[in-house]
Amino acid sequence: MISTLFRKIFLLIEWVQTKLNKKQFIIFSSILVGLSVGLAAVLLKIFVHYIYVAATYKGLGDYRYLYLVLPIIGILLTVWVVKYLLKGRLEKGLSHIHFAISKKSSIVPKEQMYAQILTSSLTVGFGGSAGLEAPIVITGAAFGSNYSSTYHLSYKERTLLLACGIAAGIGAAFNAPIAGVLFALEVLLIDISISAFTPLIISAASGALISKIILQDDILLSFRLLQPFNYNNIPYYVLLGLLAGVVSVYHSRVFIAIESIFSKSKGKVYLNVLIGGIALALMLYIFPSLFGEGYESIKTISLQKPEMLLDNSYFESYKYNEWFVLAFVGILIFMKVIATALTLGSGGNGGNFAPSLFVGSYLGFFVAKCLNMLHLTHLPESNFTIVGMAGILSGLYHAPLTAIFLIAEITGGYNLMIPLMVVSSISYAVSKYFEPFSMDVKSLGLSGEALTNDRDKNLLSTIKMSNLIETNFQKIAPNDTLGKLVETIAISKRNIFPVINSKNHLIGIIILDNVREVIFKNDLYEKVKVSELMTLPPAVILSNESMDAVMHKFDETGAWNLPVIEDEHYLGFISKSSVFTSYRSKLKDTTIV
Repeated sequence: MISTLFRKIFLLIEWVQTKLNKKQFIIFSSILVGLSVGLAAVLLKIFVHYIYVAATYKGLGDYRYLYLVLPIIGILLTVWVVKYLLKGRLEKGLSHIHFAISKKSSIVPKEQMYAQILTSSLTVGFGGSAGLEAPIVITGAAFGSNYSSTYHLSYKERTLLLACGIAAGIGAAFNAPIAGVLFALEVLLIDISISAFTPLIISAASGALISKIILQDDILLSFRLLQPFNYNNIPYYVLLGLLAGVVSVYHSRVFIAIESIFSKSKGKVYLNVLIGGIALALMLYIFPSLFGEGYESIKTISLQKPEMLLDNSYFESYKYNEWFVLAFVGILIFMKVIATALTLGSGGNGGNFAPSLFVGSYLGFFVAKCLNMLHLTHLPESNFTIVGMAGILSGLYHAPLTAIFLIAEITGGYNLMIPLMVVSSISYAVSKYFEPFSMDVKSLGLSGEALTNDRDKNLLSTIKMSNLIETNFQKIAPNDTLGKLVETIAISKRNIFPVINSKNHLIGIIILDNVREVIFKNDLYEKVKVSELMTLPPAVILSNESMDAVMHKFDETGAWNLPVIEDEHYLGFISKSSVFTSYRSKLKDTTIV
């Protein structure tokens, strides 16, 4: 029955496609993708919320000890689902979306449409200290990509609808459509024209609308401003921005370091679950607010009730000691990343979006509360808590605009716009100085496979070197005579001749302009060898080099043709003109209009 329903929907959309022009169908599709992704995000949020409510139900008595068991159960269930249901096919992190856009024609595997929701709900719902936004983003990308493939849309249209799915996911997760659009553009670095904004906006609004209709306020992360902005506090917001940048770098490096430890023992799946689960459970026993996404504790701290963070913890008896509570909050700033890395590294699924907001809120509160308790000033602690979230989000994802408008939208106004801009921009600048790539795409960025802020580099990364290698250059041996060279020149349409030895190694090149005078001296035809006339090429291209590095060599040498070698063996030449031709073609194909 369900398959029949889907078949009817497919035929209906196919019929609509025949009645609309291309732009109209993209608008129509953006609505469908936005509603679908929004509904998926809402279901995930509701599912995780009620697992959390059940797990922390006070009617269970002293439920504190459940923290020792629940995370292990959640991670273990996730591992089983990945192994037996998904057959090991689960892509974690936003880096895979970058890779899909730059290297796989924006094609995301079908199983990602449900795999992320299923696994992240088990991980986070049972207490895994991670966020749901990255899985929602990947789910949205999968919806947009596979919808486009189903209806045979082009690469540009598929990329646009992929971005629509992402915008709808963030829009639904926070009821923040503007932040959803900016996240799709800023984090994925997709090049689009002004006219292509319309589908993104519609999709994000559709996702946010579903969220607004279905989700209750206690499930969404939302705040009310308690105190107005005071321009006299700008120096302290500058301080918060600097600290947020430093903490973002710490978070990124610690997370990658811990994950790499687990990745070295990928074959020992259950040992990883056991070690990571037990370590996480012990952290939750000491710091209960590390349980799950952490949004409840963010709301608690924004309401200036930090002593409640110690409820049901080992240190509950100290909850009325202000300095102890402040120290407790300060320690949590640095503990959250460890808990998140343990959760994801040991086999769980989730992301760092929610943890970044968690850390940011704690950092903002800590800075304001500390300065207030030292009687150095009187700062609005709730405002600093809210603005701090934007600081860490900006620093960790290198997305200042997303951070600014997300916090503005979830607070229901733009009264904090100036401090949001100050903190987000400073944090981004500090983080960018120490970490050129955002945390999720660092590994791809270092290998040259991720999209960057450099559009030229992005386009060059999509060009395959193997498609540009030209092999119609006449080879010549070093022991050949000048006469043999003249015969080769006579049948060639090129002015460069690679000199190749018996092992197919390139040992030099002959440039026609350099031997033009000699080739007319008949008396030298049998006396002069090619080895006496050849020169070394100005540079050599390795077959595994990035196209950005290739263009750098062309620019440095001023050459128009450079030889390509692989394991010392000659493959052919690449010409600068063929790179330019391919670049222009890619520019036309990838600009979304």
